[in-house]
Amino acid sequence: MVSGTIVDTVSNSSETIGHIGRIPVRNLWLLMLYASDFYRQLDSSGRRSIEENPDNLPDLVAEILLRQVERRLKRNLSYGYQYRHEILGRVRGRIDLLYTERHQLLHKGMVACRFDELTVDTPRNRYVRSALEMLAKIVRKELAHRCRSLAGSLRRLGVVGERPGRGETSVERFGRHDSIDREMVATARLAFEMTIPTEVAGLRSLPLPARDPKWIYKLYEKGVAGFYDVVLTQLGWRVHSGKQIRWCPASISARMNELLPVMQTDIVLDNYKANRRIVIDTKFYAVINSREYGNEKINSPNLYQMYAYLRSQEDSNDPLDTHAEGILLHPSVGEMIDEWLVIHGHKIRFTTVDLSAETNTIRSQLLKAIQE
Repeated sequence: MVSGTIVDTVSNSSETIGHIGRIPVRNLWLLMLYASDFYRQLDSSGRRSIEENPDNLPDLVAEILLRQVERRLKRNLSYGYQYRHEILGRVRGRIDLLYTERHQLLHKGMVACRFDELTVDTPRNRYVRSALEMLAKIVRKELAHRCRSLAGSLRRLGVVGERPGRGETSVERFGRHDSIDREMVATARLAFEMTIPTEVAGLRSLPLPARDPKWIYKLYEKGVAGFYDVVLTQLGWRVHSGKQIRWCPASISARMNELLPVMQTDIVLDNYKANRRIVIDTKFYAVINSREYGNEKINSPNLYQMYAYLRSQEDSNDPLDTHAEGILLHPSVGEMIDEWLVIHGHKIRFTTVDLSAETNTIRSQLLKAIQE
């Protein structure tokens, strides 16, 4: 590994993608794919094709975004109201009296107005156009030409504003008739978020993951949650990510409710038909710690935490809590572990996913982890 910083680049060459530690970057692409809304929008055949070829993700994202934008243009772009503050020769909307008087606009036959204008230059359309312009710089030649051409078409139709900030796109609301827009925005978001750190020269510097592992840990957690959400939902499971659970005391003092910490799980899988609840805690470090004199032990805080999750819910009104299962899901490179115990009616399992393996192997290991 290089020291200090590494740099990120988008490439479809397997020779330049490299590794972070011993984890192939192509598998971090895969985790980002699982974590994205874009993955949830694809049909099963589309998901499988991208899983099998994660190194070509920029080209695949570009192809899908181009298809979605072309479909949207056939039905016309969606309109929205945008706030405007302009100096006009006639009154429109509300007059900005303070601005008009301060700049003595009435003497010039002008007036400052505030109004909402119906336009195609909305944050979502600008966001999609910006994604096309960005993808044109990193995809193969023929796709780049199509991306630039389509982005130019959007500009000619009036989508001329700057790329909206994250805050503007995060508050977008989609109605029943906006399904195509929802898919376009999800694809565009993946296009902006899919740059991956590698050890080859690129456009931007990022912190060395070994020194700042939080982003990889969150990626791992979201990737696992996204995979289970897509794969298990169609099989009758309900997938909850970042679910808060509270203590269920038999009695409690007046202030204790305020003082008790709130527990938050990484992933909870529910299947009422199979009478199963699985609480999954994703950990991005070794399952087993080496102790003195060659002894090896499970990380005790992890076991205590999972035990607290499961036992604290036994007196809840949900029947699935009585025999809920716990899984501590760790990444592993080479050494695989799958151990379990049953304590007070709760099965707790310690298992690993080999992030250095092929895509199909990772998929199989994630599914095997939740098998009874």
